[in-house]
Amino acid sequence: MGEARRWPVISALGVAQILAWGSSFYLLGVLAAPIAADTGWPLAWVFGGLTLGLLVAGLVSPCIGRIIDEHGGRPVLGASSLSLAAGLVVLGLAPSLPVFLAGWLLLGLGMGCGLYDPAFATLGRLYGADARPAITSLTLWGGFASTVSWPLSAFLLDHGGWRGACFVYAGLQLVVSLPLVLLLIPAAARSTGISAGSAPAVDLAPHERRPLLLMAGVLVLGGAVMSLFSAHVLTLLQARGVPLASAVTFGALIGPSQVAARIVEMMFKGRHHPLWTLTAAMSLVALGVLLLALGLPLVALAVILYGAGNGIYSIARGTVPLVLFGPERYAPLVGRLARPGLVAQALAPPVGAFVLAHGGAGATFGLLAGMALLNLVLVGALWRTR
Repeated sequence: MGEARRWPVISALGVAQILAWGSSFYLLGVLAAPIAADTGWPLAWVFGGLTLGLLVAGLVSPCIGRIIDEHGGRPVLGASSLSLAAGLVVLGLAPSLPVFLAGWLLLGLGMGCGLYDPAFATLGRLYGADARPAITSLTLWGGFASTVSWPLSAFLLDHGGWRGACFVYAGLQLVVSLPLVLLLIPAAARSTGISAGSAPAVDLAPHERRPLLLMAGVLVLGGAVMSLFSAHVLTLLQARGVPLASAVTFGALIGPSQVAARIVEMMFKGRHHPLWTLTAAMSLVALGVLLLALGLPLVALAVILYGAGNGIYSIARGTVPLVLFGPERYAPLVGRLARPGLVAQALAPPVGAFVLAHGGAGATFGLLAGMALLNLVLVGALWRTR
């Protein structure tokens, strides 16, 4: 399929990605405190909804990968829009905390069906070994998710409260994301591999098992660092004496840094092995975290480096498995690899909160730096298996 014919598909997926991330992962960034203030529910439990959702997403990811391998991504992404819409309606109507958390079960299913990993698997299923440029382009769209969703959530909060914001996001899933997926994402060709219900579809040769385990380890540590950093960066910076307003300004540098790094990656047009992208990503993340951990007066530079690394990490997590294991098993393998990373993302913020409460900012930065450096070791080991 030519590049001109791919752009409607990538653009439709990109808009759906922005709304999927904004309707789930980024939802509580603006709404959590107003929800807690309005309902009296503990803020930790409100954020616990996202943890619950990520755990559900991790649990269903291997199954989602197999379904995409068998039937293509269009029905799965459509189901994501429906599940996200249903979960948001439950959140908006929730009279009690248990009902609110039940809504996150539905949101978790929608996240498992509709965030990066299913979208990457969809592109891999459509374009095979030529999916790398499409994956890179899609992450460029995804880089604007927080840039779009946080101001939109603030606007909706001011004009309709947090419950109204949930209802609007549910409507956007039904009137924007769902039609885009059903109308512009082509049906995948019939699978010529083993049935989606058959485990041998992702059987690995003995020499492939070590790279898979190493890649899973990279995703676990990468997801944990990203999730912990995102959840606590403002608190950590303030603990180092940075005023709140300045901390927010520094945090706002992450999004543009991610997008800029992805544009640079696109300019190379896939001329280099994606392991170089992964190496650059983990090096930039580690360097940024180390600068903060050492307390050097280079906060803006550290955040920019971290954001750039995190930006191209999103590309590498989709392209490295495609090159290492080939397109035939790409969808089920991406689903299998997504589970430990999503579980790590779910558990990292509460672990970080515990370390921050009992060890302070220094111990938390030390934890981040240790995980980032260990990830570099895993990437080095991954190179040796190439």
